[in-house]
Amino acid sequence: MRVVLSGGGTGGHIYPAVAIARQLEAENPDSTFLYIGGTRGLESKLVPQENIPFQSIDITGFRRKLSIDNLKTVMRFIQGVSKSKKMLKEFKPDVVIGTGGYVCGPVVYAAAKLGIPSIIHEQNAIPGLTNKFLTRYVDTVAVSFEGAEKAFSGAKRVIYTGNPRATTVAKASRDRGFATLGVPMDSRVVLVVGGSRGAKAINKAMVDMAPRLAELDDVHVVYVTGDTYFDETREAIRSSLGTMPNHLHVLPYVHNMPEVLACTSLIVNRAGASFLAEITSLGIPSILIPSPNVTNNHQEANARTLEGGGASITMLEKDLTGQKLYETIAGIMNDEGARRKMAAASKQLGKPDAAEVLVNEIRRLAVHR
Repeated sequence: MRVVLSGGGTGGHIYPAVAIARQLEAENPDSTFLYIGGTRGLESKLVPQENIPFQSIDITGFRRKLSIDNLKTVMRFIQGVSKSKKMLKEFKPDVVIGTGGYVCGPVVYAAAKLGIPSIIHEQNAIPGLTNKFLTRYVDTVAVSFEGAEKAFSGAKRVIYTGNPRATTVAKASRDRGFATLGVPMDSRVVLVVGGSRGAKAINKAMVDMAPRLAELDDVHVVYVTGDTYFDETREAIRSSLGTMPNHLHVLPYVHNMPEVLACTSLIVNRAGASFLAEITSLGIPSILIPSPNVTNNHQEANARTLEGGGASITMLEKDLTGQKLYETIAGIMNDEGARRKMAAASKQLGKPDAAEVLVNEIRRLAVHR
C-alpha cells in the first residue's frame, strides 16, 4: 500500500503520523510512504530520523487578526496545493492522511481534488482550524476523544479511533523504564514533565516544593525540565536543599519516554492530546496543568475530559503553586485506593488499539477507491 502522511508544527501532530506508518509496516511490510511537511516545522528534522521519505512545502498558518501576512498565507496555500498535487501525481498514493497542523491543509485538499481517498485525524477535544476547513473535503474524519464526533457534523464519515500513539506506548517495557531511571524495580515513580521544551511555571513549582518531597514515603520523583531550563532548575534545587537527594531525579530530556511512562505511578504534565493518549493507554493517573498558550484553550478541554472520567485532576496554571502541587501529589500517593481508582479510570479511557483502527479505515478507503 502507498500512503502519504502529512502533519506538522509540533510533535503532537508528527508522532501520531509516525505511529500510523509503523502500524502499517507491521501489518504490511511492503507499505511505502511519503511524508509531506512544512519547510520550517519540527517534522523536517524528526521525520527523516524515522527513515520515512520526506518532502516539504512552504506554508504558514493564518493569524486570527486581520493582517497582510494572511494574504501571504493565502498565496502560500495556493502554491502549496499546486506543489502537493505534483507530488501526489508522482507518488500515486492509495490514501492520504493528515494528522493536524496547517501543513495538512494544502496536502489533504490537493488529494481531495485529485480524487484520492483522504482522512484527517483530530487529536484534540476541540478541533483545529485546518481540520475544520478540511472536514467537507475528506472521506473520513477520525477523532481521539469519544464524543468529539459532534464537532464534525458536516463530514461524510466520522469515527472514534483514539490516538495512534496509544498503540506505540502500549507495548513499552516497564523494566526498561526502571533501568533508564536507575531506580529499584517496583519503585513508586512520580513523573513531572513540562513538555518537550519545558514549562517555566512548572519549573518554579517544582523548585518550591522540592524541600517537601522527602515526606513522600518510598517515592522517587523524576522531573524532566526540558533542555532550556535544566541547568537553572537543577542548580536552584541544589541551592535550596544543599544537595541532590536520592529520591529526586532531575533530567533535561527523556529519549525513551514510553518505557519511562510504563513504570510511572502518577504523572504531572501538560495536556497535549498525544501525551494523554499515551498515559491513558497505560492507565496512569495524572495531574494535568494545561498550557494557557494554545489555540482555543484546547488543552484545558482535553484535561477536563480526563478529569470528567475520574482519571485526572486539572490544575490551571494561574492557580499553580509549589505547595498546592505537593499537596495534590501527596493526596494521591498517600491514598493507594484512590490512586488505583484513578488508574483504572485512566485505563478505561485508553485506546491501545487506536493505530489498528486507523489502519483498518485506511484499508477500507483504499479498497473502495
